[in-house]
Amino acid sequence: MKLLDRLERKYSKYAIHNLMLYIVFANAVVFILDLAGQGRLVYQLVLIPQYVFQGQIWRIFTFVMIPPTTSLIFIIFVLMFYMFIGRTLEQEWGSFKFNVYYFLGMTFIVISSLAYSLVTGNVLMADASYLNLTLFFAFATLYPNYEIRIYFILPVKVKYLAYISALFTLFMFVSGPIGSKLSIIAGVGNYLLFFGKELIKRPANRTKNASRKKQYDNSMKTGSEHKHKCHVCGKTEHDDPSLEFRYCSKCDGYYEYCLEHLKDHEHMTSSNE
Repeated sequence: MKLLDRLERKYSKYAIHNLMLYIVFANAVVFILDLAGQGRLVYQLVLIPQYVFQGQIWRIFTFVMIPPTTSLIFIIFVLMFYMFIGRTLEQEWGSFKFNVYYFLGMTFIVISSLAYSLVTGNVLMADASYLNLTLFFAFATLYPNYEIRIYFILPVKVKYLAYISALFTLFMFVSGPIGSKLSIIAGVGNYLLFFGKELIKRPANRTKNASRKKQYDNSMKTGSEHKHKCHVCGKTEHDDPSLEFRYCSKCDGYYEYCLEHLKDHEHMTSSNE
């Protein structure tokens, strides 16, 4: 996203660092305070367009502070998980891009809720459920093979959990009323903007990568001088037998790197090959 890169160079100093820490902390505080209020505090924070039009502007910001569950035990693990996801995404993208991703999701949800109410006169309440889901989708897209232990026992790769969540969301979109459809579109809009192009190109890239792997394997069989070579520094196993090499899953192709440059290289994509 070249536009986003230009904006980052110009406005990165305004980014909120550790944004997810503040979001999770706010969720925890609201959860604790709401235990005594029996749900009354949450009702004051949820995005209800009619109240926003009456002057309760804070609702367009505070809906992300609503805890994702009312279970005392479950809330700990959920907030810890979202903290982990948020920090991982921020480390991957940088604070500015993560801010854009999160606040863009918030903006889409607010606009859709207010616009629907203005046009139809009906209430379309909103919380951060779909926004949190897009954080999970982003994490699963970037780290599909990361394993989560369900109930601390059963290891499951996040990509499979993401598939299940996506199918359930699609079912809700197809079977739900127009208000639900609009909420889902707005809720996942930031994910589609960031990853839509990649999702469209992925099948073609998978075929291209398979072809390149086959060519690579064939070159190994013909007796090339080395089996491994870093695409950045050019080192092979002959330069240092202790070197380890890995392939980068984010490059559009079968590019191999030594451990020193595995996370410190420009990803090879169709735009820069």
